[in-house]
Amino acid sequence: MTLVVDVQTTGARVPLSRARVAEIASAVLAAERVRRAFVSITFVSSGAMAGLNRRHLHHHGATDVIAFGFEPPARAARVPVMGDIYIAPAIARRHARELRRPVREEIARLVVHGTLHVLGYDHPDGEERTASRMWRRQEALLERALGGSS
Repeated sequence: MTLVVDVQTTGARVPLSRARVAEIASAVLAAERVRRAFVSITFVSSGAMAGLNRRHLHHHGATDVIAFGFEPPARAARVPVMGDIYIAPAIARRHARELRRPVREEIARLVVHGTLHVLGYDHPDGEERTASRMWRRQEALLERALGGSS
């Protein structure tokens, strides 16, 4: 089994250690029975996130997390899962304040969320989002990652 999770901060202040972020993502991959994966997680400024959002998703402004999963060819079951996750800690801090959650919990939630997107999970926009299968899985994995303290 080879799970490689690389974490970069690119100058962004992150309230979790790089090792802890990698541990959370690896736990999600293991829980989803992924045996081989190469995932990068990069924490970026709000400005950099706005650029990624505009360039790749054609949306205006910064968002908290963007994930890109690279699908292997249909018959390549032995090819590892590969993906990139970008997280904007400043946006996560703002959401944590609005939702009255600890910032560390919100960052961990985004790591789980991004990892699930890399694995092909998706959710609807709007109010249905928190009732989706992905959201329920995310919250269960987050609780497990936080040791049942969320």
